[in-house]
Amino acid sequence: MGLADDRLKAIALQLKKGVAPPRETVRSFLAWFGAERRGFRVVRVVRSRLKAHGLKTSPDFEFAYIDGQIAFLQAAQETETGEAGPTASSNDPTYRVGRLDSANRPPVSVKPDNTLQHAITVMLTHDFSQLPVMTGPRDIKGVISWKSIGSRLALKKDCDVVRDCMEEAHLVSIEDSLFSALSAVTSYDHVLVKAADKTICGIITATDFNLQFGKLAEPFLLVGEIERGIRHLLHGRFSAKELEEAKTPGEDNRIIEGVANLTFGEYIRLLEAPLKWKKLQLEIDRGEFVARLNNIREIRNDVMHFDPDGLEDADLNSLREFAQFLRTLRDFGVV
Repeated sequence: MGLADDRLKAIALQLKKGVAPPRETVRSFLAWFGAERRGFRVVRVVRSRLKAHGLKTSPDFEFAYIDGQIAFLQAAQETETGEAGPTASSNDPTYRVGRLDSANRPPVSVKPDNTLQHAITVMLTHDFSQLPVMTGPRDIKGVISWKSIGSRLALKKDCDVVRDCMEEAHLVSIEDSLFSALSAVTSYDHVLVKAADKTICGIITATDFNLQFGKLAEPFLLVGEIERGIRHLLHGRFSAKELEEAKTPGEDNRIIEGVANLTFGEYIRLLEAPLKWKKLQLEIDRGEFVARLNNIREIRNDVMHFDPDGLEDADLNSLREFAQFLRTLRDFGVV
């Protein structure tokens, strides 16, 4: 944390002197903390260090595009209009279109009077299924796609230039909800993304969402498998009283009817007790097992907070390894 604190301290001093510090990309800012992604734990640490130095970022580092730039401000300082939109508020947890990489890459486009052959060549060269038809960065005329080309040719329509095969363009704002954009992509196969300055700053396709949600699906599935494995490991080994004793302090009114009613932290509290651990009859080290389980608990928090940045590779590998470990115990009939 030394590098991060040193840099934040220097930034705070610059601001006190009325000097605007250099902007950073979110990615480079996270690197100060030895992080690559904005998981729950990373965000918590970064916010605590910003608060300690009386700072905030604009837009908010948690919700900005990871390769977008952020400015540093004194925590009490109001941002200027346009500097921090809906994506910047730490009180706004909505995941927005601007978090997607494809929403921040200005698309390749063609003009209405380009020949159809030109458009097809561009699409084949880039392996695109569609192209925006534009006369300027803010002037969108429509979209040409394999579907629009094929349907017109099949109907024997003239299709010599791009405008002959053009269809309506569907747009979303870079500040729209990620899930509202998903709905639009489901309906139209793609959407164009409009930036705050009205320029077309990206195009989102079904492939982009498939890649994004595929990156998130594996951790969710692994966490679910691990939780089921732990419940299987504990099932029938403990009395109702012992399960009650594992309950989080202060939750006296919560009813524990079985292992399934325990939280992940309560699994750990249960197994930390040496006498209870012996009931599992496992010839493995309790301390190591509990330490790994606690690490899985922390990773699980990141997964359940749904961060489009995904998990760091080390955390994903930890989930894979622990899931495999539980499978091995089951395969050998230990549990």
